[in-house]
Amino acid sequence: MVKGTRNMLGRYVGKWFYDKGIPCDAANSPYFPPMVSAIQRVGPGVKPPTAYELNGWRKLKSGLKNINRVGQGQELLS
Repeated sequence: MVKGTRNMLGRYVGKWFYDKGIPCDAANSPYFPPMVSAIQRVGPGVKPPTAYELNGWRKLKSGLKNINRVGQGQELLS
């Protein structure tokens, strides 16, 4: 069951990468696995953030703080 589910996830993520012109090696980013884990934790039914929300300064500023933490060896979303 897990293998089939993982394959399905790969197809959806791959389709999104392809549609947006994101290179497949983006999956090697240290931010990719925590993003997938966060999606798993929130569970089904949660709407994804909109482009407007992602472009908001507060989220960008918060994201930059988290990037700096990773650079200092701290957990991504601590």
